Amino acid sequence: MSKDDEIKWDPQHARSHAHEQPASFLRQIIEADAWPLPRGRALDVACGKGRNALYLAELGFEVVAMDISGVALAAGRSRAEAKQRAVDWQQIDLEQVQLDEAAYQLVVSFNYLQRSLMPQIKRGVKIGGYVIFETYFIDQKEIGHPKNPAYLLGHNELIESFAGFRILYYPEGKFADGDVPSCRAGILAQRLG
Repeated sequence: MSKDDEIKWDPQHARSHAHEQPASFLRQIIEADAWPLPRGRALDVACGKGRNALYLAELGFEVVAMDISGVALAAGRSRAEAKQRAVDWQQIDLEQVQLDEAAYQLVVSFNYLQRSLMPQIKRGVKIGGYVIFETYFIDQKEIGHPKNPAYLLGHNELIESFAGFRILYYPEGKFADGDVPSCRAGILAQRLG
């Protein structure tokens, strides 16, 4: 496990006491009548304190939540126990992980970009399964954090990353999350074969 990453993220998660709601993009897709996603095994990549993992568990998904931060996972585990929700919390270095092939009905990833993980995410989804992915794109560096291009998608990069998948929804632009604007790209994609 990358100690540098763990050392970086543990204090950030320890300082944050906010009760996080699930990502609005995830709620938008899950709650839309247009995309009735069947329940099954789901993976939350870089789950942090588990806001999205808990939401999916509440909806009846069997959730695996992966992150490098033990502090974040402990907070998520505590919230899951309080809500009596079963989530498989896994402390994993995502730069070293090998995801099982066709193991998940749904894979979600929010605010995390590791390009080398994209092929594994695609392979990890069952045929007929879905990926919901959202993070910042390159225009974000003009308005706020993050600014490092290594962590920012290029224009249309996310759509290109899921070539071979059926793209069901793809917003890319400047959006307000509350009073804070951000430049984000998101995708709902289905594995066809």
